[in-house]
Amino acid sequence: MLSKYSFFTGILFLFFVTGAAPAQENDSKFVSFITDASSIKLYWKDDSGQIFRSIQSLKTAIEAQGKELRFAMNGGMYMKDNSPQGLYIERGIISTPLDTLTGAGNFYLKPNGVFYITKDNNAVVCRTEDFTDNGQVNFATQSGPMLLIDGQVHPAFKKGSVNLNIRNGVGILPDNSVIFAMSKGEVNFYDFAEFFKSMGCRNALYLDGFVSRTYLPEQKWKQLDGNFGAIIGVLK
Repeated sequence: MLSKYSFFTGILFLFFVTGAAPAQENDSKFVSFITDASSIKLYWKDDSGQIFRSIQSLKTAIEAQGKELRFAMNGGMYMKDNSPQGLYIERGIISTPLDTLTGAGNFYLKPNGVFYITKDNNAVVCRTEDFTDNGQVNFATQSGPMLLIDGQVHPAFKKGSVNLNIRNGVGILPDNSVIFAMSKGEVNFYDFAEFFKSMGCRNALYLDGFVSRTYLPEQKWKQLDGNFGAIIGVLK
């Protein structure tokens, strides 16, 4: 039997050899996708200023440019007007500022955090209080709570919790590639965080709950509806 180390090393090796994100067959509870930071973009509005809202709208716009959408997932929480809740940066432009307030709900279950990609294609998940905008951030979305903080499950999560929901999130793998995951069914925060930990992540961020959708035709997972703020996309 392969050791856990050998198994996950094999997954990362396959990624480097093929350049593709392998299906994560080790856990049928989640649909997941691994990619390098340079391939990831965040989308909120189209060229005319209209909010995409759904993955289908984004897919249609991408195809109108003669391109093909490989992967998409809702990219964090949003307000009633579909504006991103908390920090949102797209192509270096800040649309909404960092939210350091205290409040109710998952977004404010501290520590919350930021997923961002620098202009030199370094992917980072960090706590909100650790985020610094040095002018080198290309894409960023803020959400909460953090799932993993420096390799540890968020202290508010309880093993065996009956707080179940569809959930999606993002984590950073040891080689700085990015893993996105969504539960196929309802799952608690603890088990969701443990999935990212089992994949080798030290830091991972919750994106959203029951509204979550993922488009990943390579794994025959095609959810094109939704009514979101930001959307994460990877093109072929």
